[in-house]
Amino acid sequence: GDYVNVVGDPAIQKSLPHKVYHGKTGVVWNVTPRAVGVIVNKRHRQRVIPKRINVKIEHVVKSKCQDDMKARIQKNIALQKEKKKREKRTPAGTPRPASIVRAKNKTVADLRPEFFDPLKAYKV
Repeated sequence: GDYVNVVGDPAIQKSLPHKVYHGKTGVVWNVTPRAVGVIVNKRHRQRVIPKRINVKIEHVVKSKCQDDMKARIQKNIALQKEKKKREKRTPAGTPRPASIVRAKNKTVADLRPEFFDPLKAYKV
């Protein structure tokens, strides 16, 4: 059930994953002595198909996609034991609050485009 990134190592050609799966993140569903089975989502036109691929362990890296969430959960458990307010997740793209920008002793440049004049453009 661990999350792993499929990254093809060119030094080892055996069981090299197809280029479609390079850089994809998947879930381990099977472990063998030399390889792991990974469920990876593959997009085909409009649908997303979960594919089960077997990849040598040299071509797999443990993913860090859940590290931030796990650290936040541990922190919230510690805060809960201290009876303090828990930390909520803040999305990365939250907008800044609105403000008015004022120019100090400078003229504001007019950035409107010039109107197209065919007589000037073609030199008639």
